[in-house]
Amino acid sequence: MLFNSVDFLVFFPIVTLIYFLIPHKIRYLWLLVCSYYFYMCWNAMYALLLFASTMITWVSGLAIAAAAKKETEDPTRLRSRGIVAISLILNLTLLFFFKYSNFVIENLNSLLAYTGVSLRVPKLDLLLPVGISFYIFQALSYTIDVYRGDVQVEKNPLRYMVFVSFFPQLVAGPIERSSRLLGQFYEKHRFSYDRMVRGLMMMLWGYFQKMVVADRLSVLVDQVFNYCSYYAGFEILVGAVFFAFQIYCDFAGYSTIAIGAAQVMGFDLMENFRRPYLAVSVADFWRRWHISLTSWFRDYLYIPLGGNRKGKLAKYRNIMVVFLSSGLWHGANWTYVIWGGLNGLFQIIGAETKKLRSNVKSFLGIRDNSGSGRLLSMIVTFLLVDFTWIFFRAATLEDAVTVIRQLFSSFNPWVLFDGTLYTLGLSMIDFWVGIVAIAAILAVDMLHERGVRIREWILNQNLLFRWMVYFIAIFTILIFGFYGPNYDAAQFIYFQF
Repeated sequence: MLFNSVDFLVFFPIVTLIYFLIPHKIRYLWLLVCSYYFYMCWNAMYALLLFASTMITWVSGLAIAAAAKKETEDPTRLRSRGIVAISLILNLTLLFFFKYSNFVIENLNSLLAYTGVSLRVPKLDLLLPVGISFYIFQALSYTIDVYRGDVQVEKNPLRYMVFVSFFPQLVAGPIERSSRLLGQFYEKHRFSYDRMVRGLMMMLWGYFQKMVVADRLSVLVDQVFNYCSYYAGFEILVGAVFFAFQIYCDFAGYSTIAIGAAQVMGFDLMENFRRPYLAVSVADFWRRWHISLTSWFRDYLYIPLGGNRKGKLAKYRNIMVVFLSSGLWHGANWTYVIWGGLNGLFQIIGAETKKLRSNVKSFLGIRDNSGSGRLLSMIVTFLLVDFTWIFFRAATLEDAVTVIRQLFSSFNPWVLFDGTLYTLGLSMIDFWVGIVAIAAILAVDMLHERGVRIREWILNQNLLFRWMVYFIAIFTILIFGFYGPNYDAAQFIYFQF
């Protein structure tokens, strides 16, 4: 069930209404039923996989808590470590089988063919479960947190099940921690008109990002990347820039809708995006982009590996391990691995050249804290990040190489003015609506960066003005959003991860 579907627009109000009408003590059971129904709308059988991961980590938590009572004088905590290891192995085996087994088979067949062996291993007929990487990481964080003593073990299996399967963030995050979300299912949430309005405003902004911006830009992006050998120079550049905003608005749109929907019911989900294209370095970008995943890798991989405590080389090694892992987390394709590796490499190069860049800027009279200095850093960062997005979007490594080759094969700025861009899938009107929408996204981000909270400003205005804003937002989405018989409700990009 997609957020941008009619089904969800019927499902969500019913779930919320009944949630506030029924007694507090059974509300989590209602959310559990609704969350599993929500997930089963894609494939009912894969709810068993969600249940299996949930039960493995819940039982592991109980076992760790029981083992901890017997390990008070054992600093090695071998039993608890063994239980954590078993939980990790079982969950990652599920993830590997469904997400990476065919990737391994494809590479094995390529290796066999390269060495002249005629044997060919058949691929498995598997459908990737929606959101498997998200809910397995969320469940695994609970096991690790119980082991570390960061959270108390949850003895109620049904309450733990709703923590893992909570429908707003189940299939594409934010990847919540048990220390933040699990306890909220014990809280008694009373209906609040103010909270509902705030949540619905966030949902409207998320729908604008998804339906007006991301789905519109995807038409041109698909045309350019699917037929990359036919385009060159500035056509490729426009496609790459549009994809940067497509994936931002698609994923941030989902997260915003999820956070808003949860807020309507009284739940507080973590911020997942913080104006990433205003970042002044690649490292800064990753402090702002997909924050729940970045912090997950920081807390459960980077720091356990030693973080930056064991010297520069170890720090750089840990950065590369994290970003190569992040690339593989996103998809079973070498393009994702290269995308992750480039992001890690750019951070290492940035750290190593920091002093040199500072000297160059000083020589040129560019101050980092000046408006022009920040703008220059933001442009360079965007270009570096956008270059890595080519590998993220390309279907194959060969396509990525083709896109890069075509990008630099000709200098044809005239296509920006001779109408060529209107032959890439979007009409002239839709193209310029997309440009204006991107400008609106950047304007809102810049206002937020300066501390201006647009939602709070709107809520402080008089009733008539507020409702005018609401209706303008709704009609903007209805008029300029991509939907209807010619456009099926587009799946969110991150559902495939």
